Amino acid sequence: MVLHTLPPLPYDIQALEPYISAQTLAFHHGKHHQTYVTNLNQLIEGTPFSEQSLEDIILNTAGCSETIGIFNNAAQVWNHTFFWTCMKPQGGGKPTGPILEKINQDFGSYEEFSKHFKQAAVTQFGSGWAWLVLEDNHLKITKTGNADLPMAHQQKALLTCDVWEHAYYLDYQNRRADYVETFLNYLVNWDFANLNLR
Repeated sequence: MVLHTLPPLPYDIQALEPYISAQTLAFHHGKHHQTYVTNLNQLIEGTPFSEQSLEDIILNTAGCSETIGIFNNAAQVWNHTFFWTCMKPQGGGKPTGPILEKINQDFGSYEEFSKHFKQAAVTQFGSGWAWLVLEDNHLKITKTGNADLPMAHQQKALLTCDVWEHAYYLDYQNRRADYVETFLNYLVNWDFANLNLR
């Protein structure tokens, strides 16, 4: 059996303060993310999925009602691992490099991208994610509910913002818009987005 494990955060638990507190990361990473890992390992034990990579599990369970529990937990393990790397200390602000060129090409300007990304994140009803993805060599902003993710829709994820309440409620309460604004201004890891664009 391929045992899935909780990956460590790519930075110290206090590194994103004051924008995301160590308390939030302790719950979000140490409790929520860990629970998805634990649930996934339990659900796939004794099944053909127990020998598959995380990505293969996601692709082989997407859209199938009989394996929705496996999909939800596998996708949430992937989503969270990806999300942690979408942030960094001293991050945020206007990007540089190829991702900025592509943003200017496909959205007209960084400001236009930022407006649409914030709108997607704030208007995702309930739990979910806002994404910057590459599809047919064009950038798109999408949003997904619950555990859904771009790879299930033949899209390549470049960046995401987690808008489940547990991602921000301890620090921002019901002010999701403030959290998303802070994410873009102070936390985004554009270096990671540039790597994903390759």
